[in-house]
Amino acid sequence: MSALKPRLIAPAGAWDCHIHIYDPRMPLAPTAANPGPAWATVEAYRAVQRRLGLTRAVVVQPTAYGTDNSCTLAAAAALGLTNTRAIVVIAPDVSDAELERLNAAGARGVRFQMLPGGVLPWDALEPIAARIAPLGWHVQVQMDGRLLADREQQLGRLPAPLIIDHIGKFLEPVPVEHAGFQALLRLLGNGRTWLKLAGAYEVSKAGPPLYPDVGTLAKAAIKAAPERMIWASNWPHVSAQDLPDDAQLLDLLLEWAPDDNVRHQIMVENPQALYGV
Repeated sequence: MSALKPRLIAPAGAWDCHIHIYDPRMPLAPTAANPGPAWATVEAYRAVQRRLGLTRAVVVQPTAYGTDNSCTLAAAAALGLTNTRAIVVIAPDVSDAELERLNAAGARGVRFQMLPGGVLPWDALEPIAARIAPLGWHVQVQMDGRLLADREQQLGRLPAPLIIDHIGKFLEPVPVEHAGFQALLRLLGNGRTWLKLAGAYEVSKAGPPLYPDVGTLAKAAIKAAPERMIWASNWPHVSAQDLPDDAQLLDLLLEWAPDDNVRHQIMVENPQALYGV
């Protein structure tokens, strides 16, 4: 890991809204795409927090562990529930008692991974959203953004708030005029949808340090709905063949959101409204 610090000085109370923690002692789910890096521990992430000047985090359940959220919840507890929240994966028939247990352990949403390794299918989306809405939780969806227009009505009628992962995760970067990106902008305008500014390196064809093909979409989304943006490192970058530099990923906000007040919204105010500590 580079020792260089980011140029961006993170504001007090800044959030990293998507990280994964792994434990090689954990059994893998039958659907797991890969086991994740054994070095991605709580202690390793604490070093990232210190380097980037971040204080709050959201631990997201990896696909590796299916609906067994024990590693994710343990990581949230170790990082401290005064500054950390968790996103879990649950079965559609989860009990009310289990939802209450997860809520007390810091869970604030359910992950739907609609790419390889995911557990929950599309037809579970609305029933689970109805189950978690009374808790104030949200649904977090990662999918190929090129298909957003096909799913716009379903996503727009969910009874719980929605977070769309990774700038829409357009598996082939698209122009802003693309039907999928226009659907994303409409969803952001409904007052109940949020966009995670993360993972540009996963789909960019233009490459680092600015990933300008994905950056064009990020800038357009921020301009359209700055109050609906959140930022994340996506550490430990499981799908990347060449690990990106975390400081450079944070510094992308200097390019995408050059206004200090907008960056404060993205890094502090918006996630605080979603995850509230």
